[in-house]
Amino acid sequence: MILDLIEVKPKLNIKKVILVSIIGIILLAIIGTIITFAIINHNNLKKLKEEQIAQREKITHKVYITDEDKKNNIVKKVEKIYNSDYKRVFLTFDDGPSKSVTIPILDILKENNIKATFFMLGSNVNRYPEIVKRAYQEGHYIANHSFTHEYKKIYESPEKVLEEYNRTEKVIRKAIGDNTYNSRLFRFPGGSIGGKYDKNKQEAVKLLNKNNIAHLDWNALTADAAGITDADEMLNYVEETIGNKKSVVILMHDLGTKKTTYEILPKLINALKEKGYVFENIYDLLR
Repeated sequence: MILDLIEVKPKLNIKKVILVSIIGIILLAIIGTIITFAIINHNNLKKLKEEQIAQREKITHKVYITDEDKKNNIVKKVEKIYNSDYKRVFLTFDDGPSKSVTIPILDILKENNIKATFFMLGSNVNRYPEIVKRAYQEGHYIANHSFTHEYKKIYESPEKVLEEYNRTEKVIRKAIGDNTYNSRLFRFPGGSIGGKYDKNKQEAVKLLNKNNIAHLDWNALTADAAGITDADEMLNYVEETIGNKKSVVILMHDLGTKKTTYEILPKLINALKEKGYVFENIYDLLR
């Protein structure tokens, strides 16, 4: 009898071990499944979040043209900017970005739902990449105004102009987070005509055009770079230079010292609206 009991006991332990093992395997399988689903769910949520952010940026920054359109059409279209059968105005800002002037300008433009064109200096893009990205995401056209703005360096040769352009495009791409971006639009510091470097400027225009890069000057200005600091005087000056033109490109500056520029901007916008002008930027020109 005692022997029988001894023989039965091991059999009962084996059954328990097998049962516990099966339960353990099932639990491990369940836990493994839960962990796997959690990882998949986390990755899916992360991907969804990234897609939503990308979609928001697409909605905020409407790209009307493809890179191929820019490559083929931008030079010819920019050349025709002053030809229009309706009244339109392009607000353009040079030398930025800066915290003290560009940010208030962006705020005013946002309040009025106006998209402008910013000809940025590569050196300042490096200082304030977050401002560049904001301007880009809010639908403003980010164009190129050289890296250094130093005439002697830029206009040493046509190749130096292209070199400054390429250097600035590189930092713009980094700032906005788009490695494919190319503004294909350059504004010569001091303008594309005249001065002691005129010959090299004209050769540079040809070199830029060969590389599918347009250039743009202006036909109206606030004279904020000429030393005018009185708001009323500045408004009178820009209205005089606008005259009766149908298609107007206004030169202004958003360097940190040009506070009067953003101070007069609301009045300038209202005056242009009263004259019946439609506000456009380079995206509108190219689409």
